[in-house]
Amino acid sequence: MEENFKKNLKLAVLIDSDNAQASIVSNLLKEIAKYGTANIKRAYGDWTTGRLKNWKEYLHKHAIQPIQQFSYTVGKNSTDSSLIIDAMDILHDDNIDGFCIVSSDSDFTRLSTRIRENGLVVYGFGEKKTPEAFISACDEFIFTENLRKTPKPVNTVSSDDKLKQMIINAVKAVSDENGLARLTSVTIHIKKTNPEFDTRTYGYEKMGQLVRSLEYLTIEEKSFNDGSNNKHIMVKIKNS
Repeated sequence: MEENFKKNLKLAVLIDSDNAQASIVSNLLKEIAKYGTANIKRAYGDWTTGRLKNWKEYLHKHAIQPIQQFSYTVGKNSTDSSLIIDAMDILHDDNIDGFCIVSSDSDFTRLSTRIRENGLVVYGFGEKKTPEAFISACDEFIFTENLRKTPKPVNTVSSDDKLKQMIINAVKAVSDENGLARLTSVTIHIKKTNPEFDTRTYGYEKMGQLVRSLEYLTIEEKSFNDGSNNKHIMVKIKNS
């Protein structure tokens, strides 16, 4: 059985509407609910223009507060500045446990780093084009493409060298003297070193499903020592 190691956090959800699609909002908030409660929900942009008209129904439906930011200068992103200022105010109010920053813009890299320096968690949400610097600045980063569709298994997943190295490094780091590692420990280790890791990227909803598809791993199940029928999923690198 895979343990749920998420916490019920009080979260501030800050959306860069200039840099995110309104169509993902419903699934975005469902995803955020896995981590905690969205105590603050704000979307930033110039709402006087027609460019953000698709957001209107989602703002009302999900009680997201639109924050008006006029575009005073062409070529300057004043929306980013407004979001960052608000984030710092929220941070210093000390009433929440973490932030969800919704954008594919690298301008929020320093903000994420600053929030984490204060001991709060940062979940980033953006497209796969998001610069690596912003991804790495978050505790966890979820690609919004994974929120739009039902995953389909990727046939080449076992031959994905980046994934293979990621999995093997994690198993080695947390395994016992017999080379066995608890799947939950493997997952946590991967998330710490690769914030963008998401089983849905490879076509699987759960980590247990993904590891069972990998030809270079063997899977075992061990019972808890509490008299229940619950089991740990244990993984081991083949021929090790």
